Amino acid sequence: MFEKILIANRGEIALRVARACRELGVRTVAVYSTADADSAVVRFADEAVCIGPPAGRLSYQNPAAIVEAARLTGAEAVHPGYGFLSEDADFAEICADQGLLLIGPRPEVMSALADKATARTLMQSAGLPLLPGSVETVDSPAAAVAVASEIGYPVIIKVAAGGGGRGMTVVRSPAELPRAYARTRADARVIFGDDRVYLERYLAQARHVEVQVLCDGHGNGVHLGTRDCSVQRRHQKLVEEGPAPALSAGTLDAMSSAAVRGALSVGYSGVATFEFLVDEAERFYFMEINSRIQVEHPVTEMITGIDLVHEQLYVASGVPLRLRQDEVQVRGVAVECRVNVEDPDRDFVPTPGRIERFRPPGGPFTRVDTHGYPGYVVGPHYDSLLAKVVVWAPERDLALNRMERALDEFEVAGPGVRTTIPFLRRVLDDAPFRKGRYSTGLVERVLGGPATAARPPAA
Repeated sequence: MFEKILIANRGEIALRVARACRELGVRTVAVYSTADADSAVVRFADEAVCIGPPAGRLSYQNPAAIVEAARLTGAEAVHPGYGFLSEDADFAEICADQGLLLIGPRPEVMSALADKATARTLMQSAGLPLLPGSVETVDSPAAAVAVASEIGYPVIIKVAAGGGGRGMTVVRSPAELPRAYARTRADARVIFGDDRVYLERYLAQARHVEVQVLCDGHGNGVHLGTRDCSVQRRHQKLVEEGPAPALSAGTLDAMSSAAVRGALSVGYSGVATFEFLVDEAERFYFMEINSRIQVEHPVTEMITGIDLVHEQLYVASGVPLRLRQDEVQVRGVAVECRVNVEDPDRDFVPTPGRIERFRPPGGPFTRVDTHGYPGYVVGPHYDSLLAKVVVWAPERDLALNRMERALDEFEVAGPGVRTTIPFLRRVLDDAPFRKGRYSTGLVERVLGGPATAARPPAA
């Protein structure tokens, strides 16, 4: 096991990793921008190094500053968390050149899987089913029209280098395609520095289901169950649950086995999330692979009892997998709600400000991953995620009731500060959601429906 790890991230995930390291006796180095000098992880870590001003490209996305911080503090490895540089193969290579290990797959594997078009080709070779569309990238409007004509509308244009829900455009008719194609490529060039795109058939009523995979560097791999992440707004997840509800055991097993097969086919090492779309007939289609820890990883931890960050660290240090597939048992149901500092009544606009009252929920089988505290200032520079509320129960109905109770208890208040808690309550009250029969269109339907009066917080 490592002696010292640098955590190249911020917010709740940085604190989550630091806690896991302390439990394993590993010393930690937090890096922070000037905007995060008073953050919870800076207070918690064994050491902390300022790496730049608030702008992400000058701090958390600045490889030179992070590597120098690791060199100065004697860190042996870098945990990237999620976002920022977590799936940047160039950063992984820079770390390797400097004698540092970036916790995750080998740089060449990360590079191949970060390119969604390449990942599709690799997974097709491993026998995973793909949606009808272009396996390779589509390099001209005429080629895009030809693909769309063959697979039928609606189609979705996806950026090969995209991620985090960005770089996707749905096209519903031939007349829309040339302009949407040009706009998507132009946006991709600006955002990702790579304008390659591919097309897929768009499933309007699909389920978004993930499989959590864990592999070591010795050719071993297991899956740790499924998560349903269909509750999304503009491809950003809001509510996750595991295992995925209202799907047959046969479908879940087949999807999970396919994910492990795909991971081992490319020599993957570490934690990975395989994302699938599932149609109304329970046919599943590979979408992409996330080569990092996921925001929603606590869902898997709650239903399996396995600490994913611990396992990440063991695997990265060269230890073979410490569990076999037959030792992985999924028990009960876990649900996670993301509490963002946003105003749902104003199109989810971020509402930064000072938090004066902060009282997270408690009670049995209730977990809150957060970096918030009374007096914490939510700035305008980064993602608006403040906390993740996760609950577990033996049955889904009780888990949903427990989540409602937890959200009722959660108090966040400050001048101008709003959160997504009222909207999350509306989702939990939605009848199709309660039945476990919902799709990626749920949020738009809830937003278009009549408003539900927000319940006051519990006393």
